[in-house]
Parts: sequence; structure tokens; C-alpha cells
Amino acid sequence: MDNALLIAAYVVAAILIILSLGGLSGQESAKRAIWYGIAGMALAVFATLVGPGAGLWPLTVVLVGIGGVIGWQLANRVQMTQMPELVAAMHSLVGLAAVFVGFNAHIMIGVLQGVFAEEGLVLGGTAGDAAAYTALAAYEGLSSFGQLIAKKTNVEINILRVELVLGIWIGAVTFTGSVIAYGKLAGKVDSAAKKLPGGHLLNAGAAGLSLLFAILYLGGAGTWTLILLTLLALFIGYHLIMGIGGADMPVVVSMLNSYSGWAAAAIGFSLGNDLLIVVGALVGSSGAILSYIMCKAMNRSFISVILGGFGGDGGPAMEVEGEMVATDADSVATAIDEADSIIIVPGYGLAVAQAQSSVSELTRRLRAKGKEVRFAIHPVAGRLPGHMNVLLAEAKVPYDIVLEMEEINDDFPDTDVVIVIGANDIVNPAAQEDPNSPIAGMPVLEVWKSKQVFISKRGQGTGYSGIENPLFFKENSRMLYGDAKASLDTLLSKIT
Repeated sequence: MDNALLIAAYVVAAILIILSLGGLSGQESAKRAIWYGIAGMALAVFATLVGPGAGLWPLTVVLVGIGGVIGWQLANRVQMTQMPELVAAMHSLVGLAAVFVGFNAHIMIGVLQGVFAEEGLVLGGTAGDAAAYTALAAYEGLSSFGQLIAKKTNVEINILRVELVLGIWIGAVTFTGSVIAYGKLAGKVDSAAKKLPGGHLLNAGAAGLSLLFAILYLGGAGTWTLILLTLLALFIGYHLIMGIGGADMPVVVSMLNSYSGWAAAAIGFSLGNDLLIVVGALVGSSGAILSYIMCKAMNRSFISVILGGFGGDGGPAMEVEGEMVATDADSVATAIDEADSIIIVPGYGLAVAQAQSSVSELTRRLRAKGKEVRFAIHPVAGRLPGHMNVLLAEAKVPYDIVLEMEEINDDFPDTDVVIVIGANDIVNPAAQEDPNSPIAGMPVLEVWKSKQVFISKRGQGTGYSGIENPLFFKENSRMLYGDAKASLDTLLSKIT
């Protein structure tokens, strides 16, 4: 494939990926958008493999095959509840790739400089060409064509140095940050916010030293500066995400998505791949915008989330008065039978129990009885942006009854029954009532304003983020303990 065809293929692939990102903003267009993305990525991979500079075909085919098999296995084995940690794991691979590409670019710079220093460099030409090259060098006042090439490419090499430094630093931060995010999401690392003594000063010091070593490297210092910069970036990624609490993890996943995009763009600059630059910039900017939207939904600044995280050093939280009152499926069924309007609030517990099909069937039966049933979705419900929307779409819940927080929050006072399934922070009244709460000021679904609230929950614990929820103790709230799917299936048996 010549260069013109390669550029054309990259343009088409970029358009398809842009259409994919745009289509993912709506439930109706999401499935089509996925196919756009698949087609765009397939075209990009094919064009790269047959484009200029392609080679080492046996090794390339083997590596692509291994990657394809691993991806296929993951797609078939990973449950919807594991999607957040899978996304975090994928981000770590992008970061690691950026680090490897950056060091490879550093090695190539050394090779190029060695070649440029040779006398009588001939770029694949004849002896006559060599004479012409020598004459051109003499015209420039240089003794050899190698010196001419070195002079002409010195600026390009310096630019490449800047690109590889940025790529390595962003990639290293993304790698360790994503690994810790995966550990927290998978329950292998404590979800509480934890920082080493010195906290923010350590991060600031590491960032300052990173800048110093970057300047030294760009000034001509040895490989040791690049290695130390990488180690500092790895520490920053680790310490930043360790210092962020579980309730902020949806924002963290979105942020790491942005980081991986910028890392991919940096790889594109180092490799001279225009498509990687475009797609990386798209992913990086869209991830940053999504992070901003989610932080706005939480009434928090992006800097506050990244540098602090929930579970900071606020004052003592208000003591919760009252007690949790348990109920059973018979009582819930009676309340639902007498209700005209019902709102269901899904949370991560719904995903854990894989209860989306039971919720869908409950919705179908209640709507068949003439009741108004809607779903309330908080922007940070679950542990991944859009997590609940995907679950409900998978269970074929009608799109038109799935509403965002801004669309439905004012309707709770006129609602007869609210059913909360595995949600905690997004329905926590402490966000409005307790100025010392870690989630103070965060917009939440005001379910407690409805006539009755039933909360499906495994037990009396505080949940993933470790924040107590006064909703569970309110007079109009009742706790339906047990696995969400089992509880809903029991409830379904009483609603015909």
C-alpha cells in the first residue's frame, strides 16, 4: 500500500471512530456506533500492517493472533460486573505500550545520531548519487552529506525527544494508576483513600523532579535521566490513585481513559502515525470532558477528586439516629400493588447480583397492570460511566422510561414507591444534610422525599465507599435484605 492509500485508509478509519464516539452518546445509536468502531479499528490495523515500513510478518502474525485470542477469551468470560476493572486493565496496557515505544524511540535516536556521524552517507543510491550528495553538503559549507543530514534533522530529533518524554511520563502514570484502579475495583486493594506521609507534597515533589530530569534529558544528559523520570511517573500514578476513595472510582476510570488517550497520541507522534494521534486525541479529550461532566454531577472539582478523593480530613460526620427496619417481599408486593407511580433506582448491587433481567420482568408486569414505572439513573451510578444504562439495555428495558437524575429528581415527592437496588452514595441524604460528610454538596437522587422507599441490600454494611447512609434509618424507608436477584425473584412470584 502506497502512502496515498495509507492516508486515505487512515482518514476513513478516523471518521468511523468519530462516528462511533458520537453514536455512543445515545442508547438507540449505541449498537450501530460499536460496529462503526469495530470497522474503523479493523481498517486501521489492516492499513498499518500492509503500509510502508511493514515487516517481520511471521512475528507480527503471531503477536496479533495471541492478542486476538486473549481478547476473545476476555470478552466471553468477563461479566458485566467486571467491566470497570477490565477497562482499567486495558488502560494499563496502553500506558505500558507508551513507555515501551518511548524507550524504543530513545534507542532509535542514538542509532540515527551514529549514522549521521558517518562519512559519505548514501541513502540507497548509486555512486553518482553519492557525488551529488557530497556536492550538496559542500554547498552548505559541510564536509559530508552525513553532517548535512545531521544538521537538517537536529530539530526533528529534539522534537522527538520531547514527544518521547511526554509519552513515557503519561504512559507510566497511566500504567501504575490503572493497575491500582483495577485492584480497587476488583476488591484486591483497599478501596479507602490512602496516602503516604507527606501526601500531596510527595506528588508535587515527584512531579517537580520529573520536570527536572526531563530538562536534563532534553539538554543532552544520558539515559539515566529517562529511567529516573519513568520511576517517578510510576510512583505518581500509584500514589495518586491510592489516595482516591472508592466513591470516586467512576471518575477515576474516566480520567484514566483520558490519560490512555493522550498516551496513545504521544505514541502516534513517536511513531509518525497520524491515525494514532487523531484517535488518541479524541479519546483523551472525550475522557477529559466526561470526567468534567461527572465531577460537575458530584459538585466537585476535577483537581479535588484527583488530589484528594473521598475520605479526606473533614470534620466528624453527623450521627445517624433511628434504626434500620427490615421488611419482606409480601410487604413490598402489597405496597407496589397499591401504588400508581414507581421509580426504580439501580446501583452496583444490581450488577453484582445480575438482577437486570428480573428487574426488566418486574417492570413489564407492573406496566401491564397500568402502573407508571420509571428508572432513575445517577451520572456516577455503578463503577463505570454508563454502567447502569448498559445493564438495563441488555435486559431490554425500554429506553424512554430510563431517565437521568436531572429529568426525574423533581418527581420523587409525587412518587408512591421507590425501589433502590444496590445503590448507596447516589441516594444518600447526607450529601445535603451533613456539611462534614465526604459527599457534602454532591447532587443525589432525592428518593427519601417519596411516600415509601424500599432498599434491596445484602446487609447493614456501609458499602464500597464506606460512607454511612441516613436514608436507611428514615421512617419511610424499609430494608429488603438479601441477594438482589433472589429478592426480586421472590417479589415476582407475588406479582401476577
